[in-house]
Amino acid sequence: MKVEWYLDFVDLNYEPGRDELIVEYYFEPNGVSPEEAAGRIASESSIGTWTTLWKLPEMAKRSMAKVFYLEKHGEGYIAKIAYPLTLFEEGSLVQLFSAIAGNVFGMKALKNLRLLDFHPPYEYLRHFKGPQFGVKGIREFMGIKDRPLTATVPKPKMGWSVEEYAEIAYELWSGGIDLLKDDENFTSFPFNRFEERVKKLYRVRDRVEAETGETKEYLINITGPVNVMEKRAELVANEGGQYVMIDIVVAGWSALQYMREVTEDLGLAIHAHRAMHAAFTRNPKHGITMFALAKAARMIGVDQIHTGTAVGKMAGDYEEIKKINDFLLSKWEHIRPVFPVASGGLHPGLMPELIRLFGKDLVIQAGGGVMGHPDGPRAGAKALRDAIDAAIEGLDLEEKAKSSPELKKALDKWGYLKPK
Repeated sequence: MKVEWYLDFVDLNYEPGRDELIVEYYFEPNGVSPEEAAGRIASESSIGTWTTLWKLPEMAKRSMAKVFYLEKHGEGYIAKIAYPLTLFEEGSLVQLFSAIAGNVFGMKALKNLRLLDFHPPYEYLRHFKGPQFGVKGIREFMGIKDRPLTATVPKPKMGWSVEEYAEIAYELWSGGIDLLKDDENFTSFPFNRFEERVKKLYRVRDRVEAETGETKEYLINITGPVNVMEKRAELVANEGGQYVMIDIVVAGWSALQYMREVTEDLGLAIHAHRAMHAAFTRNPKHGITMFALAKAARMIGVDQIHTGTAVGKMAGDYEEIKKINDFLLSKWEHIRPVFPVASGGLHPGLMPELIRLFGKDLVIQAGGGVMGHPDGPRAGAKALRDAIDAAIEGLDLEEKAKSSPELKKALDKWGYLKPK
């Protein structure tokens, strides 16, 4: 009697329909054939279980995923699997990932498994709004047309009182920073309460805008339980803010989808920090790619998301980051483009290479590379802006530094160092 039925989910002659969702995986079998391993992925992520069943309803039969592509790749294999839309709840990225990135990662027959990419058909994609503002909308309300946006975190990331934070914010914004940003673990503490920081920082922002004539914004970290995030977003809107920051991986897809609705009602853009992503994106053989996470975040509707630098301190090579950035900025049905954010180990000396690699549609966030300037945060901010201006104008940094003492001191300290 037949016990297992995994090969029923494999048909290399199958041609997916235009209304099916395609998922690409890398996998390494563990004691089973490549065909059976791929079938197990398709089975577990759709309607199957470990053994044949007494009865299958007709809808289940029509909902079986099909492995239609299988090729050797290095030590493992690449499989492409077609999923009928009957398997997925409309507009629920939570349910989608429960299927295609759920139990499959725990199967003993797989030594390694990595979700590389997924391709939703329009019939599925149409249930997602995407970004409320996107690149064009953010450029419009920031009043910045033809250069990258600048951002910084007042390093060290923890320890500042509200008054100290406000003083540094004034210096950074005045020096040329567009976006002041909280770090990923900086939310609300006895020495710096969120509610106090909101009220103080937006008064400082208004003062700098009046003095400089430039639009300034604050990427304030509202991450927390969903009910707390909602209250914090409301407070930001009431104080005149236009942005909130969410640690989208630790918060989860459910929280992000809910906050996308909240922020639309409040007219707020979402800055997406990717803290914790490397726990499952860094291993090239197992987990989920950053590309897949960025695609999901764009579907839900973040306006900008961290993707890497290729020249800074965080893992991520140029080809991977370029692929992510190009996708985020591309045309994709009704889903607006998203600003990639480069952060982690950046300083003025790296601006020409960074902009050459990734272009001007970029948010450039330098924390230590601004706050570590020998003359303080205002000088650090100006050095960064001057370096970006030089890169856009095609000027050598050493030449630009002749008219910018702030840039000269930055180059004297860091040169063109690529942190490790």
